[in-house]
Amino acid sequence: QLVESGGGSVQAGESLRLSCVASGFTSKTDSMAWFRQAPGKEREVVLCIDGSGVRSNYAYSQEGRFHISRDNDGNTLYMQMDRLKPDDTAVYYCARRQAPDCSTYMEDYDFWGRGTQVTVSS
Repeated sequence: QLVESGGGSVQAGESLRLSCVASGFTSKTDSMAWFRQAPGKEREVVLCIDGSGVRSNYAYSQEGRFHISRDNDGNTLYMQMDRLKPDDTAVYYCARRQAPDCSTYMEDYDFWGRGTQVTVSS
């Protein structure tokens, strides 16, 4: 089970920190990712961190404003989002893959959270 938190409504330029807590059978070698889905758009992968702690950036629109991390036991995932823009408005999902490497494909992830809404106004 994955449970996200930390979403909210902010003004452009502000920051948010999303968290995702995993429970149940987990492994430090699992990869974990943040996806987002904006209104009327497909869900897209934003950032991923693999089983070795290597980070991959897939949403180039975030231009280095977002940073992914996880705690030492591998069960809590974070995403620090700075200098938020209205285009960042979306539901953000945490996903976990029972494999050490990251993937850009939703079907490769085994567990999903329900999402947390992020709304950025100008």
